[in-house]
Parts: sequence; C-alpha cells; structure tokens
Amino acid sequence: MTLDAAYLRGSMAAILSVLQHSSCPQNIIFHFVASATANHHHLRHTISHSFPSLKFQIYSYDSSAVSGLISTSIRSALDSPLNYARNYLANILPPCLRRVVYLDSDLVLVDDIAKLAATPLGEHSVLAAPEYCNANFTSYFTPTFWSNPTLSLTFAGRNACYFNTGVMVIDLQRWREGDYTTKIIEWMELQKRMRIYELGSLPPFLLVFAGNIAPVDHRWNQHGLGGDNYRGLCRNLHPGPVSLLHWSGKGKPWVRLDSNRPCPLDALWAPYDLLQTPFALES
Repeated sequence: MTLDAAYLRGSMAAILSVLQHSSCPQNIIFHFVASATANHHHLRHTISHSFPSLKFQIYSYDSSAVSGLISTSIRSALDSPLNYARNYLANILPPCLRRVVYLDSDLVLVDDIAKLAATPLGEHSVLAAPEYCNANFTSYFTPTFWSNPTLSLTFAGRNACYFNTGVMVIDLQRWREGDYTTKIIEWMELQKRMRIYELGSLPPFLLVFAGNIAPVDHRWNQHGLGGDNYRGLCRNLHPGPVSLLHWSGKGKPWVRLDSNRPCPLDALWAPYDLLQTPFALES
C-alpha cells in the first residue's frame, strides 16, 4: 500500500480490516510506499501506535522521476505522484520479494487476504485482478488513440477488458524480467506528446496488461463505492458475494462521514475507522 497524510485514515482502516479477517494475521507483512518528502516518523508512529505487533516496512519513493511524466486528468487527486508508485514497485521493494498483493487505501476487506494472495497466475501472467468486460473499454482512451491505426493495434489479438488497479496480485519477479516499468513509462511519455487518455495512472496499465492478466473473482473488488470522478454520488453494491469493498471514485467514506452526509454503504467502512475526527455535540 502507499501511505500519505491525506489518505492515512483510509490506510489504517484497510490495515485493520486485513488483520481482523485473516486466519493467520501474524503471517502478514505490510510493505508501505511513502513519498521521500513525507514525514516518515509520523507515519511509522501512527501505525505502530495502533498496531504494536504489526510487521511492516516503509519504503521511500522518489517521485521526481515520474512528476514530469504526469498528465493532468479529470480529477486532481488522480494526479498525485504517489498514485504512480505502483508502476515502480518492482524497483522499490526488495529483490527477494516475489509476489505481493497491492491494495489502494480506500478499501476494506471482509475476507481472508490469504485467499486473494494465493490467486494462480498461470504460466505467464504478471498480475491478476478482477476484469470487467461489460465496461466500455473504448471510453478509457481518446479518439486520437483509436483513430491512429498504429496505436489502436496495440490491443489486436488481445481480449482486452477494463480492470481496476486498486486491487492486484503482482508477480514482481516476472515484472522485473519483462521490464514492465519501462513499458508503462513509454506510454506515459507518448501521452505527454499526444493526448491518448484522460484518467490518470490506469490507462498505461490497460495498455500494457489488458487481455493478458489472470482472472480474479469480482467479489475481491466491489469498486466504485465512491461514485464517479465528478460528483461522487452514492452507489449500491454490485450483485453477488463480497470479499472487498472499494470506495474508488471521488467520494471517500471518511470525508462523507465527517461532513454528516454519509452514503448508506459508508456504514460498512465506519467500524474500521481508527482515526475518526472528534466532533462537537450539537446543542
């Protein structure tokens, strides 16, 4: 997971949910990535205070390399350099780490993360994630992209579907062997020259991996609970079982709870809120 002051409250809730629903919490090791300019002492103290026995490491992420590659997107929060740390996990984390589960900070688990971590990646897949083939895949790229035959042929022969990068099982060894960080950066460099997508750090992942990932049951990413990227309106759960609730989108549960305008599903996040903001009782 990434760590920063703005989303620390979400991260703490996610950590608690992982531990509470794990059959073997002592076997879980958290690898946190934080900006090199962040207050690492504060982050470490906050986590250690709430989880004294937690095995974790905080890794420093120098965002200067990616800052010049970030194109403005439809929501300013998506332009944070820390959003792009997932591109560099294979470089940031120790070489001895073969497989990790990457999680966003705006989610909670209600199932054992060991089941997700055990997802089979098959012979060649670098990552696994739930795919959503009913989503309008063309909408993630601009007309400039689709009208250029050289670019649109990127997906030729691939059954490319949308997937959300907030929940991924990643084989870091295969990532390093295939130098996938470079492949992602090449698309970001092209984006700076010609606008081929609008939505932050997701499209380069789709360009590199869509159609070539291992499947994960949709129960492991009930995403979109934060609404869309513009208004963040309330949404219902997708049909089917739930192992992970994900408030992707503009509306974050801690913000809505603090403003006294929660959505119904925010009540499922609230029990994991360790850093709730004290509020004055109305007279």
